[in-house]
Amino acid sequence: MVDKFVGTWKMTTSDNFDEYMKAIGVGFATRQVGNRTKPNLVLCVDDQGLICMKSQSTFKTTEVKFKLNESFEETTADDRKTTTVVTLENGKLVQKQIWDGKESTIEREVTDGKLIAKCTMGDVVAVRTYVKEA
Repeated sequence: MVDKFVGTWKMTTSDNFDEYMKAIGVGFATRQVGNRTKPNLVLCVDDQGLICMKSQSTFKTTEVKFKLNESFEETTADDRKTTTVVTLENGKLVQKQIWDGKESTIEREVTDGKLIAKCTMGDVVAVRTYVKEA
């Protein structure tokens, strides 16, 4: 089911991301860099069903490896230490991050050949759109 997510995705648009970063507690300087960065998202799956999700940019590259429905420790691009679980719900990859009593969700879905990532923290929603490169 995650096959449609596999590949290299290049970011084309990012809406309301500054507000999302503020909501999760990212400082001003890091937000400035985060707003200018257009990362590639690389997704692959190995033979054991381990999913590798890598965000690559000139600023920073982060990588997580996980199995669906199993929680793992994640260090986010802004250095939060989260307990994260990724599930597959209605064809969407749903990543829930929990840290310091807070919770954020990143919902990814492939629609019309584009990967749409919806980042939610409380009532703040950012939408980042990617197109497939490879």
